Amino acid sequence: MTVSPATTFAHRLAAELVERGVEHAVVSPGSRSQALALELARLETQGRIRLHVRIDERVAAFTALGIARESGRPALVVTTSGTAVANLVPAVVEAHHSGVPMIVLTADRPESLRGTGSNQTTVQPGIFGVFAVAEVDVPAPTAQGIPDAGALAEWAVAEATGGSGRPAGAVHLNLQFAEPLSGSVDPSIATVPWAAPVAAVPSDGAIARLEAGPRTIVIAGADAGEVAEETARRAGLPLVAEVSSGARFGPLLVGSYRELLAHPEFGGEVERAIVFGHPTLSREVPAVLGRPGVEVLVVAGRGAPFLPAGARAVAGVDVSGLDPRDPQARSWTNRWVLTGRGLLDEADAEDDVDAPVVSDSGTGDVDASRAFARGELAALNAPVTRRSLVRAAWRASWPHDRLVIGASRLIRVLDQAAAGKRIPVHANRGLAGIDGTVSTALGIAAAAAGSGARRVGTTRVLLGDLALLHDAGALARTPGEPVPRVQLVVGNDGGGTIFDGLEVAGTAEREAFDRVLYTPQAVDLAALAAAYGWEHRQVTRRGELDSALASPAPGCSIVEVTLER
Repeated sequence: MTVSPATTFAHRLAAELVERGVEHAVVSPGSRSQALALELARLETQGRIRLHVRIDERVAAFTALGIARESGRPALVVTTSGTAVANLVPAVVEAHHSGVPMIVLTADRPESLRGTGSNQTTVQPGIFGVFAVAEVDVPAPTAQGIPDAGALAEWAVAEATGGSGRPAGAVHLNLQFAEPLSGSVDPSIATVPWAAPVAAVPSDGAIARLEAGPRTIVIAGADAGEVAEETARRAGLPLVAEVSSGARFGPLLVGSYRELLAHPEFGGEVERAIVFGHPTLSREVPAVLGRPGVEVLVVAGRGAPFLPAGARAVAGVDVSGLDPRDPQARSWTNRWVLTGRGLLDEADAEDDVDAPVVSDSGTGDVDASRAFARGELAALNAPVTRRSLVRAAWRASWPHDRLVIGASRLIRVLDQAAAGKRIPVHANRGLAGIDGTVSTALGIAAAAAGSGARRVGTTRVLLGDLALLHDAGALARTPGEPVPRVQLVVGNDGGGTIFDGLEVAGTAEREAFDRVLYTPQAVDLAALAAAYGWEHRQVTRRGELDSALASPAPGCSIVEVTLER
């Protein structure tokens, strides 16, 4: 067999990445990347890495993003050259804004072929611009020498995970390969020393020590994490936590926070806000943060910084100077928490208008028992509303499950309706795009299944019909790979009703509005599911929905929930 420097380098690089803790690789087929793909397949047979094959590079990249979201470790994405690389851009941009680690390995022609019109050759170095946290254009291995794979792997993992002091994100290794593209490994080829590029590391800022006095709230945006809840609890402060924050729980959680932030006796009295994560789900939060006189402290998190005008970026906050037992502080916090709970209970009662009134079953009152049974039946047969849909999905999810929420109208409804619950929640809120929702969820499910946890439940995905159709290619399953338990809960209202809530809906000509914004669709989701081998169930009543959520089908399934526009 012909000796191949390309294969020799791929052999060394893959092994070095695995040695440094990489557990997953997502590969899309291609000629220029064949040596690396085949080497990863060999490592899979040895049980050293989990390999996932995806036809579509955009699907592959979002799958890797989902794996990293769940595991906290970078997954590899391997592609051939040309447009294959450009298809990775959406996921790389999301990784940048969300601070999710990835290592992107793109095969390329040798530098001598760039600018010559050579087939499938473009300018790949720099293609991700500022959205790659680090990048290197690796020269083609030759019989005279191969780039130092160990140094490359160590640098890539450190940069992707933020080990260098910079935010985590996508690292791009653009790998030039010359023919022969595959063949036998030659261990005698020398290693060419490689020095990692030196980049300036931003300062982490200071720890802000808070003093008592200003009326303060804690705001947890997307990916804030449990530190936001812990800070609020230790300081005795009201906690405003978005549903994608990972902090939507605890005794100081404020329900129906939007109404309170908009009220002059609550949001109008805020003098200081401590912000974790990236708030994206309401207009009320930025309105409070932008009000003159409000001191805003933004605690540095992963990903691109969130820093409203006039805010101060800090590395952390010291709340030891705040006394949660102080009467004024307790009164401030209790007013937020109790009022928020009351507003949430009122909204739930309105949505449960068809639910039966439970009476003492031991009274022996036959008429009361019959009325109870009729009310219970009416509740089960009541049509599904958006609020009842998101509440049902929230109730059905538990700590051993994963809940993934698409950037659809439903995440905003859930943000208004969800009570406190400590469950794993994922959402791509870095740029809040609908692309890659299914792919990300499948990556999350794959990582959860391979995490070694004693019990792994269902990865439940709450999304709209357009988000599903935008990522329909992700439904394709690869033979030979484990099938995770994934349940897509699709609110199907025939288009993008999120635009119905914007000001433009009241001013635009209706036909034009529907065509370019609402974008009506009439896709047969049952046929789509069947084409890809997914189970499908359509529900219209609350009893059917609760049953479908409580007993997910084994493997991959779609629950289609019909909603009115």
